[in-house]
Amino acid sequence: MARVKIDMPAAFRFGTTIPVRITDVNYGGHLGNDAIVSILHESRMQFLQSLGCTELEFFGAALIMGDLAIVYKGEGFYGDTLTVEITADELSNVGFDLLYRLSTTRDGKPVAIAEAKTGMICFDYKTRKVARLPEAFKQQFSNTTA
Repeated sequence: MARVKIDMPAAFRFGTTIPVRITDVNYGGHLGNDAIVSILHESRMQFLQSLGCTELEFFGAALIMGDLAIVYKGEGFYGDTLTVEITADELSNVGFDLLYRLSTTRDGKPVAIAEAKTGMICFDYKTRKVARLPEAFKQQFSNTTA
């Protein structure tokens, strides 16, 4: 069976923490896959906010998600606080990838929960067409991501 593989970078440029809520837990008693997508969305909003923008106001363009991949590494549970690390990669003329690493700490040891990638595409909602990656993002990215 072919498995999704995501090449994770050695370093991430942004990090946040997100608690696992009881509503994030599924019938198996662990963090549900749908909740991980929501956690990715929340952490992406925080990442964009750190750059001074949102998905609808992204340096003069907007963003839509072109694809999503998640590789599950371990279970998350109610009461865990997830550390979500994010970085941008693979900048193109019209978009970029965001890479995410989710982990928690238990008994003083790091526990991997998931790795993910979202392909973000620049979009013009007025014309309903793909837009060019704003030059301002390229400059901001280089200023915030050594």
